[in-house]
Amino acid sequence: MKELTVGLQDRAYPIYIGENIEYGSLIRKALPKVQKVMVVTNETVGPLYLKRLQSSLEQEQFEVATCILKDGEKYKDIDSFYTIHTRLLEENFGRDGAIIALGGGVIGDLSGFAASTYQRGIAFVQVPTTLLAMVDSSVGGKTAINHPLGKNMIGSFHQPKAVIASLECLKTLPEREITAGLGEVVKTAMIKDEPFFMYLEKHIEAAFTGSLDVLSEIIERCCSIKAGVVAYDEKEHGLRAILNFGHTFGHALESFLGYGTWLHGEAVGLGMIIASNLAVKRGLLKAESAQRLLNLCRKAKLPVTIPENMQDKDFIYYMHHDKKVRQGTVRYVLPVDVGAVRLFSDVGDEEVSALILDLKQHP
Repeated sequence: MKELTVGLQDRAYPIYIGENIEYGSLIRKALPKVQKVMVVTNETVGPLYLKRLQSSLEQEQFEVATCILKDGEKYKDIDSFYTIHTRLLEENFGRDGAIIALGGGVIGDLSGFAASTYQRGIAFVQVPTTLLAMVDSSVGGKTAINHPLGKNMIGSFHQPKAVIASLECLKTLPEREITAGLGEVVKTAMIKDEPFFMYLEKHIEAAFTGSLDVLSEIIERCCSIKAGVVAYDEKEHGLRAILNFGHTFGHALESFLGYGTWLHGEAVGLGMIIASNLAVKRGLLKAESAQRLLNLCRKAKLPVTIPENMQDKDFIYYMHHDKKVRQGTVRYVLPVDVGAVRLFSDVGDEEVSALILDLKQHP
């Protein structure tokens, strides 16, 4: 088992990556004084892993309650958030209780936000079961729910007490979920680590064959990079904004198409392609580097073409409703090389419109 640390001084926490992990003992280590926990999961993940997790927790003398939600991005909403609170109240949870998030990014975000707000904040632990959650959303303390006008618009920063990624969970994932996870993997390499990008160029296809060696290496590298960024800039005042590469265009895609039509990592994949084309047009990025990114996204089976029914005006509308807007200005993370990005606030709507129109005419 590998162990990393998110260095946030007195709020530092471990990330565990391995096979057949004993959840109970690690959660007891993270929550030494907690007796009562609520496992939040969904109808898909619950039948696969809840019994094992619950048994492991009970062996460590935890009193375990459960909350099972519907599965899907469209359920990352105020109703599901309220359901978690209702279950906590029904089970008489106090501020000394904790939430265990068992699932993908939706469950992690919902559970973390509920934990941050229940009785003004209780502890929680992330037990991610998807590749996307393991490499990205479970680490860093961003929690949120969606609003019809924008993704992740209602939320808070609330760091977990531990992240426990057990690799055997990846064996039950459909191929599309692997692809979605790889969207965030490619993003991570593109923003900060060219050697990792080169590793992916050689090995990314092995992620689809279930190679745990490759998947373990991918998860460890992504978590290490994100942990370093979060430790330096926890609440996105500066450096952490680079983690949004591909997300400004990607969130617009998700909002326009309807949450769950595309998986988050799929939208990020196309978002990176659009952003890289913008960077090439601005003279920031070499065309060969943009082509490398395009080739890698294709290997990862990510979408690389703008949906026919989405127009330039749709991107602009939803991007102006993005939470990363500052003083009415959309901020764009654009690549300047493989392994390096920068933040730009001088991109006009006309420039974006021209780009989208060009990409739709020449996909």
